[in-house]
Amino acid sequence: MKRLLLSTLLLLILQPVCATPLILVLGDSLSAAYGMDQKNGWVTLLKRRLDTEDISYRVKNASISGETSSGALARLENELYHHQPDIVIIELGGNDGLRGLDLSALERNLAEIIEKILDTNADILLIGMRLPPNFGPIYTRHFSAVYQSLATRYKLALVPFLLSGMKNDRVFFQADGIHPTEVAQPLILENIWPYLLPLIKPTVPGLNHTD
Repeated sequence: MKRLLLSTLLLLILQPVCATPLILVLGDSLSAAYGMDQKNGWVTLLKRRLDTEDISYRVKNASISGETSSGALARLENELYHHQPDIVIIELGGNDGLRGLDLSALERNLAEIIEKILDTNADILLIGMRLPPNFGPIYTRHFSAVYQSLATRYKLALVPFLLSGMKNDRVFFQADGIHPTEVAQPLILENIWPYLLPLIKPTVPGLNHTD
């Protein structure tokens, strides 16, 4: 009897933690806080904002520097199985574009990622990317169009561009001219927040947990 009561009590204690919804960030170096302390990256800033606004969501950053759409697709099922997210933020494709990879392959990979996530009933926030103009107007235009096409096809919330409003200001970019600085991280979060907020469902206040 005592063992049964102890098991029931333990279940009641753990239930709020397990039930706390989770946001999974599936991205590349732009979300992995490349070149800076992790605590200053936009994903950590997202955790803090959720806590500040008493929104009971956990955040798991599954971003890897150098990640491509094919790499993310290969590890997706493992991430979904272990974390069982309620919302997935997809920030991918930049490395595909910088390597000049076939855009039809990029779109297929992203579509498969989206479909696998939707099969779990998780919501998706897709983040649009752009390429520097030196890749040529045709390739860069078609690259950007991939995100709008996918958002329309799957009826997804779409952040038009992760680095919107930063242009080529040196204060926002590291020496390589590609990766954003610590100064840029709050602006990145501001670009994402208005599109993420409608996906967040009401939760019980005071049950905030972060990974």
